[in-house]
Parts: sequence; C-alpha cells; structure tokens
Amino acid sequence: MTEPLSPPDADQPLSPSGCTTGTHLWITGRVQGVSYRAAAKAEADDLGLIGWVRNTAEGAVELLVGGDGPAVDALLRWAGKGPESAEVTEVEEREATEPDLASLPQAGFEIRR
Repeated sequence: MTEPLSPPDADQPLSPSGCTTGTHLWITGRVQGVSYRAAAKAEADDLGLIGWVRNTAEGAVELLVGGDGPAVDALLRWAGKGPESAEVTEVEEREATEPDLASLPQAGFEIRR
C-alpha cells in the first residue's frame, strides 16, 4: 500500500529558482522609453537578485523579484525613484503568488517583452 501524498512543505521552493517568497510591483508614471527596464536589471544584478521586469500595454512597468531581505528592500526603494530620466508617480506592491514565483528564472534578472 502506498503512502498518501502529503501537502508541500512550506519551506519547499515553489519555483525553479528555489525562492519561496517574492514581491510583485507595478510602477506607473513616465517609466517607458526612459531605460527603466535596463536600469532595473542593472540595479538587480548589482544586488545579486533574481527576477524579471517588463513593460505593460497600459504604459506601466511590471517587476517581479524573488526573495526577501536587505537586497530586495534596496531594489524596492530604487523602484520608487527609477533611473534619472524616469518620473515615478506610483508603485503598487504585493506579495508574489505561487504562479509569480513559478515564473522566476533559475538565476539572474531578465528583461522580458
């Protein structure tokens, strides 16, 4: 007789990257056409984070970062300012969902289209 399947352990990774937590952002203002995505990638790379950033059809920038801690906090603070040429008016932030975490790359930070 086989053992019943047990629910996933809360400490088990939900994504290929191994992250069990993350933050999903939507950044609005003058954030497209000002190199926001490239600057976000450079900032995340400098901080050693994983995730992705992309433009939305509505004119915002969407950013997902895996993990928590000081490096993530630093990226979230940066996102509220963006690169010098951007004018951020609002940052909507929420905890990443399981599908969000599943979309994280295994390593590094990506610009998605």
